Amino acid sequence: MANTIRTGIVGATVTQGGSGWGANAHVPALHLLPDYTLQAVCTAHEDTAQASKDKFDAVHAFHDIDAMAQHPEIDLVVVCVRVPGHKNLVMAGLHANKAVFCEWPLGATLAEAQEMATFAKACGLRTIVGLQARSDPTLMYARDLIHEGYIGEVLTANLRVISQQALERGAGRIWQGDRTNGANTLTIAGGHAIDGLCYVLGEFEALAARLATRITAWKSTETGQDVPVDSPDTISVAGVLQSGAEVSVHVAAIPFHPSGTRLEIYGRDGTMVLAAPGGFNIGPNVLYAAQGNAPLAEMPIPAPYTLVPEGTPPGPPRNVAQAYRRAAQAFAAGTGFEVDFDLAVTRHTLIDAIERSAAEAHVVQL
Repeated sequence: MANTIRTGIVGATVTQGGSGWGANAHVPALHLLPDYTLQAVCTAHEDTAQASKDKFDAVHAFHDIDAMAQHPEIDLVVVCVRVPGHKNLVMAGLHANKAVFCEWPLGATLAEAQEMATFAKACGLRTIVGLQARSDPTLMYARDLIHEGYIGEVLTANLRVISQQALERGAGRIWQGDRTNGANTLTIAGGHAIDGLCYVLGEFEALAARLATRITAWKSTETGQDVPVDSPDTISVAGVLQSGAEVSVHVAAIPFHPSGTRLEIYGRDGTMVLAAPGGFNIGPNVLYAAQGNAPLAEMPIPAPYTLVPEGTPPGPPRNVAQAYRRAAQAFAAGTGFEVDFDLAVTRHTLIDAIERSAAEAHVVQL
């Protein structure tokens, strides 16, 4: 790679509908970091590509993913589009022999994720997946405290994720109501939070799950018509981790007053709580802990866990920037970044196990 990692993003556009994650999280993160250069943007149309190039101060504009991926000035291809479009764009980057950063979920299905990860590994290509909770300073510190035995053996844990559900949606988001598109409460709000749990406490050994769709229609803001929804919006999981800790998970998307994300961890020697108003991947996350019968108190996060420059804004750019910085450090050291496509397959496998357990009404071993 060059002195900086020359990055091309597909999906950061000034006219993007939906969340605008590429424009609102990845672009500002890249501009903050000396390790990277925003070399190119790629959108579906020439006019929006040029407008996005000008808006985001990129060097090149493309409206053909193959042209961008194969360009000699691109080291890293970043994919930030709707989940059903991930596979083709990721494979374009991999076929061009480039490193690829794909937002989470990696694929619409486990099989898609496995195909991308297998190809990348066979070609020896570096990959990153957008599970940014693993780069959050608060979760990184909590994980280290757990491993150091701060609260002793972990006995049990409870994860609760209550997020906002929009009952009226435009074209940019109403497609998420179709479960086959792979972007829903289970895979996104649930996927990010459960990955945070697994990062701090370790992977599941077995689980039993229930899925439900409590709100079965959303109103289209374009047509005014109700659109059927079959994506799950309520998820319950009971499981045991490889460590032996018993865990419960409740994930739901509700119309009013969501309470955010909270992970309670109970150990033989103390208690730890991680809390966020939204998701662990976005933050801001707060850590409370206590040993023995001492009262829970907020734990300050040591400075070395923050890798982004001072002045990095809170919200979406912050942990995305943390992830980019960690990846750059790993690549500079000649190693792969641990938050890669193989991890994505592990997380997709867990989500698949949750879906199978709910569908077949039995415990699934992982």
